[in-house]
Amino acid sequence: MMRYEVPQLETDRLILRAHRESDIASEIEFFQTAPSKMVGGPKAADDVWRYISMMMGHWALRGYGLWALEEKATGTYVGRAGLWMPLGYDEPEIGWTLMNHATGKGYATEAAQTARAYAYDVLGWDTAVSLTLPENTASQAVAKRLGASLERTFESKYGPAQIWRHPSPSDLENGGMEAYA
Repeated sequence: MMRYEVPQLETDRLILRAHRESDIASEIEFFQTAPSKMVGGPKAADDVWRYISMMMGHWALRGYGLWALEEKATGTYVGRAGLWMPLGYDEPEIGWTLMNHATGKGYATEAAQTARAYAYDVLGWDTAVSLTLPENTASQAVAKRLGASLERTFESKYGPAQIWRHPSPSDLENGGMEAYA
């Protein structure tokens, strides 16, 4: 039997933890809404289940992945964020997706900063990117808050996508930008 461990991280307002089956109901609801188009939606319920299972499998295969985001104050599932590099990616990505009720609170930035710090400090990464759709201005704003800059637009198998380059660990250290939430 294969076993893997998802480290639990915390910020002031969030717990970054392993996904639970109970998170899937929120994901199914999200993937029935228009904002899910920014991350491959809409999706049928069974496809959402497979999608979350795939994210969990990424931890087993790569030793890192996307964390479930839980609001500390309420225990509510608010989305996912973390580290991602499926087959076909040229380099690792820091990604985030919030459930509709959790947007506009700074959770994506908070979680992505924590995930990036983990990637740099624990995994030893020296670079990372974030991918967005050209029309996803909310995710672009998060990337900018994280200090990332637009590197280029490319044609992905899903259509045009943007690569946002994160500052390196030395850039963060020398530039005075906080690496942690």
